[in-house]
Amino acid sequence: MKKSIVSFDLDMTLLDHATFTIPDSAAAALDALRKNYYVVLATARDMDMSTCREYLDCIRPDAVIHNDGTKITVGDRLIYETFMPKELVLQILEFAAREGLSVGVPTEDGDYFTNPSGVEEIDRLRWGESKRRFRDPWLLSEMNVRTMMYIGRPEGAERIAAGFPQLDCPLIASRLGCGIQEKEKSKAKGLLRLCEYFGVDIGDCYAFGDSMNDYEIIKTVGTGIAMGNAVPELKEAADYVTADVGDDGVYKACRHFGLI
Repeated sequence: MKKSIVSFDLDMTLLDHATFTIPDSAAAALDALRKNYYVVLATARDMDMSTCREYLDCIRPDAVIHNDGTKITVGDRLIYETFMPKELVLQILEFAAREGLSVGVPTEDGDYFTNPSGVEEIDRLRWGESKRRFRDPWLLSEMNVRTMMYIGRPEGAERIAAGFPQLDCPLIASRLGCGIQEKEKSKAKGLLRLCEYFGVDIGDCYAFGDSMNDYEIIKTVGTGIAMGNAVPELKEAADYVTADVGDDGVYKACRHFGLI
């Protein structure tokens, strides 16, 4: 049996958005870790989408915690999945439409968002362009939705959180959006399920992250590691702060703790 689990967020933890590649040093660390540890990817993305396939092929995780803990796969096997109540999805959409907020879900066949112009504005601010294929967001109320997302300024996330106390709305690292998920679901709870599955102790696990949706998992594992480019609140919560994603942060932390 392998010793324990080393869990990684994807965006700006393993995946450097400056190049949209996984640094060679991080890939080397993952290869070395596999000998003695279960490598787990814990992300807000659904890694089964075709747009994520190249990253999944590079990382080759033993298991994936998708959509902030609402879907878990071990290899090709689905071991857990849960969805938001359809009534709650509709209520969130109605609130977002009234408030002029951009809320929805990116999917394989397009982007289902209220106020799509707000999404395009933030896309242009972050990436210089927007290539979204927008769809009717009201169709989400009849679809299976695990988590949602808001794209916009931090005050919009605060309004959603105030309107729905049953939801968590952790800001992404850029502070230009947040995840929207039910409070009882998280990456940390997903990792606890995997600990039971693999027969390891959560206190022996390591977790890397950079955003506030990593906060609970960083606090739950035995050793929580924040990237140098992480938000300040996550750095304060972590046991250790490593270098930036583009400065070999993953590799350096793995060496620091003797994992490789």
